[in-house]
Amino acid sequence: MQQKISLILTIAILAFAFYLSNIPNGKIPSFALLCGLSLGVVMQRSRFCFYCHLRDWFEYNDPRGALALLLAIAIGLTGYTVILGSWQPNPLSGTIPPDIHVGAVSEVLFAAGAVFGLGMVITESCISAHWYHLSEGSFISFFALIGTGFGFFIGFNTWNSLYSLRIADAPVIWLPSYFGYSGALILQLSVILLLALFLWRGFSDEKEESVSTFVPSSLQIWKNLWTKQWSYWSGGLIVGLISIAAIVRMKPLGVTATIASWVRKISNEFGLIPSRLNGLDAFAGCGSLPQYFWLNQDALLLLGIVTGSFIASFAGKHFEFQKPTPKEALLGLIGGTMLGWGAMSAIGCTIGALLSGTQAGALSGWVFGTSMLLSVWIGIKIKRRFYLSSQ
Repeated sequence: MQQKISLILTIAILAFAFYLSNIPNGKIPSFALLCGLSLGVVMQRSRFCFYCHLRDWFEYNDPRGALALLLAIAIGLTGYTVILGSWQPNPLSGTIPPDIHVGAVSEVLFAAGAVFGLGMVITESCISAHWYHLSEGSFISFFALIGTGFGFFIGFNTWNSLYSLRIADAPVIWLPSYFGYSGALILQLSVILLLALFLWRGFSDEKEESVSTFVPSSLQIWKNLWTKQWSYWSGGLIVGLISIAAIVRMKPLGVTATIASWVRKISNEFGLIPSRLNGLDAFAGCGSLPQYFWLNQDALLLLGIVTGSFIASFAGKHFEFQKPTPKEALLGLIGGTMLGWGAMSAIGCTIGALLSGTQAGALSGWVFGTSMLLSVWIGIKIKRRFYLSSQ
């Protein structure tokens, strides 16, 4: 029954994408919907979550998820380099291609990454993964996403002060403009390789897989596709390829623009945030231009992610309604608020600021990722010590 419902929903969303592609200016929104649909399926089936993968490494010394994150960055970085090279042959001119996620590098960015990392520890997920956890029946993620919206609201109210204090004069560093495309690519791939070697050292999978001569039928392969978790590397590979497709057809991936734009729109109408947010809309990233319109590419990308992850979880019979305790709901709101403030102040989350930023060759992506990584590491240590002391 669940698989039939998933099939009906898949047909409906594909029909909607076909409808969009045939209306004026609808081809890019249609692509955004299909792109999100693919992302939702892949993220749910491969458990593609920045926090989950980092936690596996820090707590269980299992680097496979973290390696999948590096794989996604490496693939996207290579594809971006080829594409941007055709758009702007001379990167040394200092002109940054429009729309790519390159942010200002300052103490504010580092702080945003740290706060975002702590928010991930508290809610046990990043914003992008909360969307697919919500589609699996997790109401903890519902409270976390509500908190994320409140975090954006706080961020809009602190932006002007932070912008005047540090962001306005902070450098916006696009690595190809300093090292050329080849130099920036080699530099970043070298960093990724060193990180991968560091992660892999000393790891051994103690599970001995028996060799089987059984050849599954086509039907069994199809069932396994929905009932068994996909490999870590497949998640990293496909997410990297989707990132490349996104930059070709629309703009870099990001999952917070819709939340940001709705919060900004509502807050503006009630005069709850400054009417002018200095310099915010000049930065490329997960934009927050106030809008309700659902047929824009940001909203349709998000709709596709939620729908795709629901289809995957329902088809594989992984959907389970999880009612949170009052404590879990409160932690979701608190941690979500930290996620929202961090994402707003960094103009992107783990997808927009980190994934799309590093793939584009932005130093801001690496700074955000480093700060977030340290914050998650410290947060997990504190959380573990607090948990053990309460036993």
